Amino acid sequence: MNGHELVSSSPRQSKTSATDVNHFVLTFENNRFASELFGQFDQNLKLIEQRLHIDARPRGNSVAISGDMVATNQARRALDYLYGRLQNGSTVEVSDVEGAIRMAVAADDQLQLPTLEKKAKLNLAQISTRKKTIAARTPTQDAYIRALERSELVFGVGPAGTGKTYLAVAHAAQLLERGAVDRIVLSRPAVEAGERLGFLPGDMKDKVDPFLRPLYDALYDMMPGDKVERAITAGVIEIAPLAFMRGRTLANAAVILDEAQNTTAMQMKMFLTRLGENGRMIVTGDPSQVDLPRGVKSGLVEALQILRGVEGVSVVRFKDADVVRHPMVARIVRAYEASTAVHDESEQSDR
Repeated sequence: MNGHELVSSSPRQSKTSATDVNHFVLTFENNRFASELFGQFDQNLKLIEQRLHIDARPRGNSVAISGDMVATNQARRALDYLYGRLQNGSTVEVSDVEGAIRMAVAADDQLQLPTLEKKAKLNLAQISTRKKTIAARTPTQDAYIRALERSELVFGVGPAGTGKTYLAVAHAAQLLERGAVDRIVLSRPAVEAGERLGFLPGDMKDKVDPFLRPLYDALYDMMPGDKVERAITAGVIEIAPLAFMRGRTLANAAVILDEAQNTTAMQMKMFLTRLGENGRMIVTGDPSQVDLPRGVKSGLVEALQILRGVEGVSVVRFKDADVVRHPMVARIVRAYEASTAVHDESEQSDR
């Protein structure tokens, strides 16, 4: 354990019953790391207090934790994991604290896994490039990263803000740096979501680039900007609309199709059959946000049905609980899902 645990014999008062109260002190050897762990004005500890409903009081390089038995153990695991990140040279941001809390809680909620123990340290899947290390912030992200490591074709489906595209691009960048692939191919269907492409200024590249901007952003977050530019110029990184994939065989490449809900059935089949030797494919999308013309079936929805159970294919489904953007995004997603469910029920009752 990174922090030394000292158990007190006089637990503080708590809203929980006396038998459920836990109180201990964690002491971290490195004072600078402890300061970074606690956060500016102890904001990280305050966040843990708020989320887990415990009491966490810092003093120097120690923190006294008291409260419900389960919650305090979750806090201990989260702090121990975050301190380990600092020891390994990573930083600890508020989003990292949020992720550690989620995963610590999930460890108790998923005890059906035979190798998982309540007091085990957090072991989160992560993606590392020379510029950045990203750790899973939700159980689904953890499953997604592990699926990316083991499967040749991975579908990541679910609402916006869950990290589907960002983690896919990060994984592709990691594979490129490892030498596991020779190039990265990033693609999106250029579907007109209420706006006409033809009226946008510039040539085809200028018209399509806005659709691909999230892919560019993720790349620049994972790799130095000058390296990304050189790789794009050399063709090591290719960013192109889906239509440009026809007739190609993509060997030794990490290939990502984003916004896949806006592919037709034929486009999806065309894309999936581009996979070449030593290739990896990642398909991301949200089936609830299809911008195809009415009556046209989404290629993503069809592919998920057809490829169910096919060897080498992994499907990871994200939910609103996996949203890692602003908390308001998760509430918006839930509100829309509830509205859709009510609308569907109303339509069925009218039949």
